[in-house]
Amino acid sequence: MTYLDNLFSLKGKVAIVTGASRGNGQAIAQGFVEAGATVYNIDVIENNDSGIIFLQCDITSDHELQNSIDHIVDKEGRIDILVNNAGVTRSSYSDQDWDDTYAVNLRAPFVLSRLVLEHMKQADTGSIINITSLNSELAFPGNPSYIAFKGALKQLTKSIALDFGEHNIRANNLGPGYIKTKMTEQSWHNEKSNEARKNKTVLKRWGHPEDLVGAAIFLASNASNYVTGQDIYVDGGWLIKGL
Repeated sequence: MTYLDNLFSLKGKVAIVTGASRGNGQAIAQGFVEAGATVYNIDVIENNDSGIIFLQCDITSDHELQNSIDHIVDKEGRIDILVNNAGVTRSSYSDQDWDDTYAVNLRAPFVLSRLVLEHMKQADTGSIINITSLNSELAFPGNPSYIAFKGALKQLTKSIALDFGEHNIRANNLGPGYIKTKMTEQSWHNEKSNEARKNKTVLKRWGHPEDLVGAAIFLASNASNYVTGQDIYVDGGWLIKGL
C-alpha cells in the first residue's frame, strides 16, 4: 500500500452511519466499506447492501441508541467514525413538524455523539461528521424547522470540535447541495424546479449521493488529521455564486 493509499484508507476502522439505507447515507456507507471500514447502518429501514451491517433503531429513542452503541462496542471493541446523516424535512410552521424535525435533525445527533464520544475519548481518537445542508447558511421558503436545526447542527459540530480536540477527536460538517434523493424527488420531477436548482450551481447540474463519498472519506481518514470544526459544502458551487 502506498503512502497515498494509506492516507485515505479506513482499514481497521469501525464506522456508524445513520440513515444509510438509501440516498446520501447509503452512498457514504458503501464508500466507507470500499475504503476498508466495518460499517454499521443505524436506521428504521433495512437495506441489504453488501458489506454494510444493519441495526434497526429509532434514533429519536435514547434507549434504542444506547442499545445500538452497546451492541457495536461489545462486538467491535471500538467506534472510530460517526456520521450523523439521518434527517427529515417538514414544510410547515406547526408545532408537530417543529418537534419532529428537532428530534431527528438535532437532538438525535447530539445524543448519539455524546454516547460515541465516551468511547472515542477512551481510544483518544475519532472523527464525527455531521451532515448539514445549504440550509445551514441559506433560507429556503416554507421550511423553518429544517433551516433552524441544520444551522444549529453546524454549531453543535464546532462545539464538539472545541471541547474534545484534546482527545484527538475531530468533528466536521459536510453540507450537501441539492442532491437527487428521496427527499428532493418532488423538485427533481418538476421540470421548472429541476432547471432552477441546476442553474443555481456553478457546475450546472444536480448532485448525486456518490458526489459526497470523496469528501466523507477525507474527513473520516488520516488525510484530514489536522482538520476540525470545519464546513465542507459539496454543492456544485451554489454558495459561492453571486451573479
